[in-house]
Amino acid sequence: MALKIASFLALVLTALALAPGGAHFFALPNKIHLAQQSYFIVQGIYRGWALLGVVLIGALFANFVLMILSRGRGAPFWFALASFVLVGATLAIFFTWTYPANQATSNWTVAPDNWAALRVQWEYSHALNAALTFVALCAVTLSVLTRERT
Repeated sequence: MALKIASFLALVLTALALAPGGAHFFALPNKIHLAQQSYFIVQGIYRGWALLGVVLIGALFANFVLMILSRGRGAPFWFALASFVLVGATLAIFFTWTYPANQATSNWTVAPDNWAALRVQWEYSHALNAALTFVALCAVTLSVLTRERT
């Protein structure tokens, strides 16, 4: 029963973690070339999205538990491990590139001289995280689908 609960939570939380990343990914082509004033106005739509970090931490934890419970099960373990590592990588990318851009711009309310470089850093770190989260979702799904039914 614990394995089923962990599988469910890992799938749902990883899918939920993909939602904001997907939004950033698909908005990138429309935002990346906006003028400074327009870009800062558009960035205002993300106020409060920091709370979605709870979902990402939950996905990391659920994928970790699924990985532990899948030990010795072959492919399901390796897929769960991959999902855990990929979700962890998104956090590393966030704290290496996204968060510093947020801090340097006071969450996109202040325009430092290098705001354009920070925009590129912020946008592409989100796009990369969306791709990694998608692959993590695929991996956790494969972990569940390749598990022997008991």
